[in-house]
Amino acid sequence: MNYIKTKKTSSGEEVKLYYEDLGDGQPVVFIHGWPLSQEMWEYQVTELVSRGLRCITYDRRGFGKSSRPIGGYDYDTLAGDLKAVLDELDLDNVILVGFSMGGGEAVRYISRYGSERVAKLVLIGSVTPYLLKTTGNENAVDITVFEEMLANIKKDRIGFLDNFGKDFFGVNMLNHPLSTPLLEYYRMLASFASPIATQECAKAFAQTDFREDVVSVKVPTLIIHGDADKIVPMEVSSNRTAQLITDNHYIVYDDAPHGLFYTHKDQLNRDLWSFINDEILVEEIHAPDSVVLPSNYPI
Repeated sequence: MNYIKTKKTSSGEEVKLYYEDLGDGQPVVFIHGWPLSQEMWEYQVTELVSRGLRCITYDRRGFGKSSRPIGGYDYDTLAGDLKAVLDELDLDNVILVGFSMGGGEAVRYISRYGSERVAKLVLIGSVTPYLLKTTGNENAVDITVFEEMLANIKKDRIGFLDNFGKDFFGVNMLNHPLSTPLLEYYRMLASFASPIATQECAKAFAQTDFREDVVSVKVPTLIIHGDADKIVPMEVSSNRTAQLITDNHYIVYDDAPHGLFYTHKDQLNRDLWSFINDEILVEEIHAPDSVVLPSNYPI
């Protein structure tokens, strides 16, 4: 199996990131969402590799086949892990694709390390720019929502993942966008994650303020969100991100849940291909809410 060594923990423990590297051509690096692993990109990788692109996926530390350290789940460290992947594989002209939590890693990487290696950015159902309701970010998610989520993870992690998966993919009494075996498969992928990583990463994406990071993005960016997303509502995320990134295409998928990488995979694959190849994208314009940046940010 393929591993990349990244930053050691404070105790000196070496962290290894599992990755897969398929195909040739322009590199597309996929960053998976919480609480899944790189396998979630199956339907994007198989399609884009067949079209002549090189697709790299990797497991975030604590997830999938990567090391499971006790710490290092803050976004600075996670962005450093992404840097290790790009540096070790010596990737240039990269299309960086971040889903949900992975969108935070992508913008933090660009903010900290620049975009010398990055040609374009794709944010899908991303947690950016700032989910937590605070002073100056009032129209956001109340902390009690995240506290309840963490309490349920601690009480019964697998039971939480089972219920979470249904909301993730928009499963209800009338709507079954994926088979029961496939829903169970995604639950299994999430269950393989370290319990510590599951909790600490949930805290990280809930509490991290990416507003300054998002403003630093100057590469062409594709933003995609589902208007039926019950996990990361677009009103507090992509609507605002689209206002902060100047050079962006913003597409809203009608009736799409958070897990649109499967439920709307054909549409997503078409849009990814079009964006990568500078083809015309059909845009749905949604006027975003106003965004408040930190008072000390110079814009």
